[in-house]
Amino acid sequence: MTSPKRILVTSALPYANGPLHLGHIAGAYLPADIYVRYQRLKGRDVLYIGGSDEHGVPITVTADNEKITPQAVVDRYHAMNKRSFERLGISFDQYSRTSLPVHHRMAQEFFTALHDRNDLIVRTSEQFYSAKSGRFLPDRYVEGECPHCHYDRARGDQCDKCGKWLEPAELIRPKSKIDGTAPELRKTDHWYLPMGRFSEEWRRWFDSKSWKDNVRNYSLGWYKEGLGDRPITRDLHWGVPVPLPDAKGKVLYVWFDAPIGYISATREWAERTGDPDGWKRYWRDPETKLVHFIGKDNVVFHAILFPMMLMRVGGYVLPDAIPANEYLTIEGRKISTSQNYAIWVDDYLDAFPPDPLRYTIAANAPETKDTDFSWKQLQSRNNDELADILGNFLNRTFTFIHRYEGGQVPAAGVLDGRDRAMLEELKSAPAVLGDLFERYEVRAATKALMDLCRSANKYFNDQAPWSTRKSDPGKCATTLNVCVQIAAGLRTLMAPILPFSAEGLAAQLNLPGNPAWDAAGEPCVAAGHRLGEAKILFGKIEDSDIAPQIEKLNRMAAGTAPSASPPAAEKGPGRVTFEHFKTVDIRTAKVLSAERVPKSDKLLRLQLDLGGTGRQIVAGVAQSYTPEQITGKTILIVANLEPATIRGVESEGMLLAVKTGNGHVLVTTDGEAPPGVRAE
Repeated sequence: MTSPKRILVTSALPYANGPLHLGHIAGAYLPADIYVRYQRLKGRDVLYIGGSDEHGVPITVTADNEKITPQAVVDRYHAMNKRSFERLGISFDQYSRTSLPVHHRMAQEFFTALHDRNDLIVRTSEQFYSAKSGRFLPDRYVEGECPHCHYDRARGDQCDKCGKWLEPAELIRPKSKIDGTAPELRKTDHWYLPMGRFSEEWRRWFDSKSWKDNVRNYSLGWYKEGLGDRPITRDLHWGVPVPLPDAKGKVLYVWFDAPIGYISATREWAERTGDPDGWKRYWRDPETKLVHFIGKDNVVFHAILFPMMLMRVGGYVLPDAIPANEYLTIEGRKISTSQNYAIWVDDYLDAFPPDPLRYTIAANAPETKDTDFSWKQLQSRNNDELADILGNFLNRTFTFIHRYEGGQVPAAGVLDGRDRAMLEELKSAPAVLGDLFERYEVRAATKALMDLCRSANKYFNDQAPWSTRKSDPGKCATTLNVCVQIAAGLRTLMAPILPFSAEGLAAQLNLPGNPAWDAAGEPCVAAGHRLGEAKILFGKIEDSDIAPQIEKLNRMAAGTAPSASPPAAEKGPGRVTFEHFKTVDIRTAKVLSAERVPKSDKLLRLQLDLGGTGRQIVAGVAQSYTPEQITGKTILIVANLEPATIRGVESEGMLLAVKTGNGHVLVTTDGEAPPGVRAE
């Protein structure tokens, strides 16, 4: 396979209209991140672009419902989702947003280029209008019966039940979602992209590529039905203004402007890195390989509409691959944000580390068919594979060397057949896994990685260093040396899927950073090298850990769970009386010592001086403060909170902190204050 000069990777822009759930991650983001991390380790010029899709009717609907501005909606969810991606290790080079001026200019340039080429047509059509509200009603402001499957809550743009793409006027018995009235049809002018005019040019390009079956079949289905005229403008107050003097009050349709966000985000990256024209290398050099990672609901936009736009404007690279994934279901049910049935990314990360989720989704990626996620599956993948196979091999190796070799890697002697076979398997692993990553087969690559770990575990068992330590010390030393070479290779091979754990493994190896991918199969640790501290890399997930999560899903399915809501700082809590507030005992406390809670990357156990009496609390600030940073600080705590047991540790209070885009910030005193003083 010939390597491209550079690779440009995009993930579908999520709507800045709500929090991220696991379905988003499985479809477009985790597979892309794994692919990009692998390509970086290969030393290739790869750029990973993402961002928030901040226009469109769903956002204005949310703004209307909450009686706030659309800008306030997108500001809230852009920050929230950007932070969620960071916490999960999705490693964008640029995470942008389509409300930025650079994007508005770019989208308007595309419209103008198509307009000046006479590639657009103007059509007068009848659009729904609410006489009561005095405004045109874009598609999602209208609801009615689907003309195809007769679902009675179809939207004006699409039927959620049968998936058909609709025009509002096709709905049977339509009604306004703003005021519930039956809307009337009024004439309005809009600009359209006549896709049928360019369909044969598109078909020739499409046939020149090797596409996944779902992308090919879905796209050709559209082509065979006939590619008609698609509107690219609409009557709406929120969006990219149409850059024509006779288009007042009209904006670009979100499907048209959103994919251009990939280009504007690349321009933003280039400007941020001090190379304003650098974006052109990725979008205008034919030696660039463009890869779109998406869910199957976005196939039409990325396989037909956006390539058609790029062709007509000219001078841009076209997609080389579109590895679209199918859907992820949760505990056998379809994810539904409207019915509040989902596992939200932040909810997961507040309870568990990121890598078990990354591994579980990768091992069961919905590449060719819908797949299901369950909490029991997460527990099994973590306990039976990450902990009992990969983690067990590493812990046994490092613990043995620390106990019997003083923490130093022993020298290898004469290799026997098992030694050579194991090293040969390690040597071939970069090529085996790399070939699967190149073909976007994350699921198979994850299995191949764990198979290598199984072989390593078996090798340790078969060589029995606990026995040869006395009977054949030379053989024991060789076994341990080989095991360390395997561990050093694994820190690179596991890094695309398990980046946080790979960093932890590098620390235990006392080998910061990662070698090049192709070198991961070669022995690289010298005899006498001193290892870092041995630690459990993967803690077990207990039944008691997942029981509340299963119960939460059951309440969602029954319709009794609270809906996902804006952060408290945005939505605000209800009021309390002064008498009620006076019952909260807020006191100063000095942190005497701090340590991490086992099996958690978020929790610290704090020992406090509360003015002559001791107090222990558990606080979720470990990602913002190290134990050393928080020790000695005077903080504020709620001292009369009911005791609780968190991860097996009793907590008798709660510290006060605020959550920002960069983590938690402690609430401390302004100046010195003795411990145990009550706030008044």
